[in-house]
Amino acid sequence: MPRKIPLIIDPRRDPMVDDGDRVRFCSTCAFSGVCIEAGYDKSALAELHVLVEHVGPFRAGEHVFRAHDPFKAIYAVRAGMVKTVSVDPDGKEQVLGFYVPGEVIGLSGIYPEHYPCNAVALETSHFCRFSFPAISSLATRMPGLQQQLFRLLSKELGMTAMLAGDNTAEARMAAFLVDLSERFAQRGFSGTLLRMSMSRIDIGNYLRLAAETVSRLLTRMRDQGLIRIEGRQLEIIDSDGLRKLARNAIDR
Repeated sequence: MPRKIPLIIDPRRDPMVDDGDRVRFCSTCAFSGVCIEAGYDKSALAELHVLVEHVGPFRAGEHVFRAHDPFKAIYAVRAGMVKTVSVDPDGKEQVLGFYVPGEVIGLSGIYPEHYPCNAVALETSHFCRFSFPAISSLATRMPGLQQQLFRLLSKELGMTAMLAGDNTAEARMAAFLVDLSERFAQRGFSGTLLRMSMSRIDIGNYLRLAAETVSRLLTRMRDQGLIRIEGRQLEIIDSDGLRKLARNAIDR
C-alpha cells in the first residue's frame, strides 16, 4: 500500500510549505498559475494549501486508483508519469492518456461519481491529492480556481481529434511527440530532452497503432535527423521538421 506523506515536512526538501512569509506552491502545480494570475493573498492560498495531501510513492505498475472506485479526489502529479487505461468487458485495454508532473488525473470521475478508468504509475510517482468536494466548494469563492478546473476538464479532450479521422500514422506519432514536448516545457522541464517512461506498446495502444509501427516510425524519424533515441531518453533535434510532420493532425 503506497504510504501517505504528512503535509508539513522538511521545507528544505518540499517547496509546498508555509515558510512564515508566504505559502509557496510547487512550480509544476496545476493550480499555481491561478494563484499568480489572480494575485490571491496569503489567506486565500492557505485555504487551497490545506486541502492538499501528499501521497506516494507509487511504484511502476501500481494503481493510483481503479475503475469503479468511488470518485472522491483528483490527483496532481508531483513527480513521475502516469497512464490512464480503460478495460472493456473482454479484458482488452485501451490507453487513454499519459500525464506528466503538474497535470491532473481523475477529473473524468466527476460524473457518474466513480472513476471510469485505471490510473497506473509508469515509474515511481508522487501526487498531491485534492478532496474534490472541498476544492469544489472553495472554487465557488475563487473564480480563478473554478475556471482552471474547467480548463483542465476541456484539456482532457485535447488530443481526441488527433486520434480521429484519417490522420496518417506518421502525423499522429509526430503530433504525440510535439504535444508531449510542449507539456513538459510548460511545466519548466526540457521540451527537447524527453524521458519516455511509457512502452512502445502503450504508445501504440494510445495512438491506435501496432507497437511495431511505433518502432518503425521512431526509427524513420531518427534516420531523418528529427530525433535521437537512447534507451528511455528521446531528444528532439529538429522541432520544426517534427511540427511539419505533425501539422495534419494538430491543425484538425
